[in-house]
Amino acid sequence: MAINAGPNLNSVPAPQKQTLANNYLDFTGTANSWGQQYLPDLMEKEAEVFGPRTISGFLSQVGAEEAMQSDQVVWSEQGRLHLSYKCNVSGAAGGSTAGTGATDVITISSDIDGNGLSSKGHGIRINDTVIIADATNGVVKCLVTDVPSTSSVEVLPYDRGAANLSATATNASTILVYGSEYGKADSYRTGLGAAQTETRGANEPRFLTFTNKPIIMKDYFEVSGSDTSRIGWVEVSTENGQSGYMWYLKAEADTRARFNDYIEMAMLEGERADSSSIVDGTALLNGISAGDDTGTEGLFAAVESRGNVTTGVTGVNAATDLAEFDAILAEFDKQGAIEEYMMFVNRSTSLAMDDMLASMNSYGAGGTSYGVFNNSEDMALNLGFTGFRRGSYDFYKSDFRYLNDKATRGGINDAAGAAALRGVMIPAGTSSVYDQTVGQSMKRPFLHVRYRASQTDDRRMKSWVTGSVGAATSALDAMQLHFLTERCLITQGANNFMLMK
Repeated sequence: MAINAGPNLNSVPAPQKQTLANNYLDFTGTANSWGQQYLPDLMEKEAEVFGPRTISGFLSQVGAEEAMQSDQVVWSEQGRLHLSYKCNVSGAAGGSTAGTGATDVITISSDIDGNGLSSKGHGIRINDTVIIADATNGVVKCLVTDVPSTSSVEVLPYDRGAANLSATATNASTILVYGSEYGKADSYRTGLGAAQTETRGANEPRFLTFTNKPIIMKDYFEVSGSDTSRIGWVEVSTENGQSGYMWYLKAEADTRARFNDYIEMAMLEGERADSSSIVDGTALLNGISAGDDTGTEGLFAAVESRGNVTTGVTGVNAATDLAEFDAILAEFDKQGAIEEYMMFVNRSTSLAMDDMLASMNSYGAGGTSYGVFNNSEDMALNLGFTGFRRGSYDFYKSDFRYLNDKATRGGINDAAGAAALRGVMIPAGTSSVYDQTVGQSMKRPFLHVRYRASQTDDRRMKSWVTGSVGAATSALDAMQLHFLTERCLITQGANNFMLMK
């Protein structure tokens, strides 16, 4: 019988100290790898070169979380107290009001905030005294003599003699009710007589109703059963403090941290699809049917549509001089006049604000005397500010990591140009709103997250394991770690917020 010899064994000594094909181990078979018999100095610890890589935490600083059990959240916000509208002087009516000369017709298009009129129209009544202001006529005080329709009034100026007001373009004028004037023994006029054609009764409070819907977010991590028991030579550390030589620990922790960031980013960047959106009108292959109410309104979208936006004086950095801040204060005065604001800004805007505040110090030429303290050559100089007071408003400044990180909005801002987002101003405190789910008025932070939860299932942040690794739940030779949340962000009183672009 024949005996076949086995392969050459690594047992033949070489006459010289050299690397030969039969006296070393090659783990990878590639050049410059482990292709030598000499052990390299292994640096087992993975280098953390990006610092904290997560951006979550913003909403936990400025808002709260609350459970819900519905597919949508509906809340109402109180309207303004006084009657003020956008309008235009549309012409003169020749003696339409009995006992008067030619009156001026004022066409009303929206309330002072630009919201359309309600189904009942405006709330101005006969015998109201009003102020009409625009660039053409200046400031003119008038008496309302007739209410021809739900979108117009007729007035007579107190101080223009027989002259009529000059016509203005749509929304070019503003009308404000400041009182009323009646004759002796006169009664309310609610459509009496041929001239008073529109009935105007008692005014009722007007409020605006808003709605938002939660979105379902998912992600998962999978590792084979074999890899969970395979050790590596790189020691990894995770964002939550775990460490070891199991590489799947790293991958699982990164997936979890990334999902937590997605939760916060979705609440900031979420966009609600309107009825004409191709997203909402197309049957997609991802389980979303045509006609579904898709998307959710995030913070930036809410402030963009219902709040205020400043682009700054220079057009590069928002709010980098007192002139721009004074304009912001004037806008806040028109809203709720909330006197404490938190500013979350990117790095360039933060530094520009520091320079602006430092320039207010007459002894700080060259930036050598920031703050109120005695400088010396041996002390560290504080060149930053965390807050300041202007007028009756207090502003507290903080860097917003999400706007700085190259892998998140920081990279988007680099490519967006003039549309880049520099920061956001958020009012401190709480607001009082009527919650239709609870059925009563409640005090809540201006920002809060609603997540789906019940006694059966809490969907605030679910995670569960499936597969045959560890606690076996299926025949899959792998471990799958699943993540799920269902939530939306409620931005109350968006008129008190400011986006900085």
